[in-house]
Amino acid sequence: MKIFYSDASPYSTKVRMAAHYAGLPVDAVVVDTNANPAELLAANPLGKIPTLLTDDGLAVYDSRAIMNYIDRQTRGTLYPRNAAKRTEVDVLEATADGICDSLLSIVYERRTRPEDKVHQPWIDRQWQKVERALDHLEANMPCLGKKPHAGHFALAAMLRYIEMRFAGKWQRGRPKLKRYLTRFEAVFPDYAMFKG
Repeated sequence: MKIFYSDASPYSTKVRMAAHYAGLPVDAVVVDTNANPAELLAANPLGKIPTLLTDDGLAVYDSRAIMNYIDRQTRGTLYPRNAAKRTEVDVLEATADGICDSLLSIVYERRTRPEDKVHQPWIDRQWQKVERALDHLEANMPCLGKKPHAGHFALAAMLRYIEMRFAGKWQRGRPKLKRYLTRFEAVFPDYAMFKG
């Protein structure tokens, strides 16, 4: 089994950590999506990462679809069975992924446009979304027990990404979020392998 990924992608980090934690053996294959690698495009016509390719040739893409696939293959290691708890995990994962969506919008706006064409109101709107969601997470910090779930992996991946791309711009007034990765690493010591 393979996961096509990029080191910088928070969605890739999430699924790679989850697969490792769940004990699903996968080979991690770094790809440059800008180069349109043939193996990735054969598996995923969108050319997006992460993409999981099973031994029997099934391609699974979108990080949440991959997370659900991992969960099914490992008999429920990532999501709780209880419906209410499952919804909490799904919403946490969606919030962390949504923050990443906004952060990536900012990065791409700056990276792909000439400086005089960068649309600052768009960047400001995306950053407002990020700050609202971070404040929501700070006020509603998820419990982190002995067994991390999919939402915890999504939150850890998002915090790794925001620190990588926006260091020093998000921590103020959010002490719980600042401490989260230390707490996460205590229950998932292998996080060190994914810090980048």
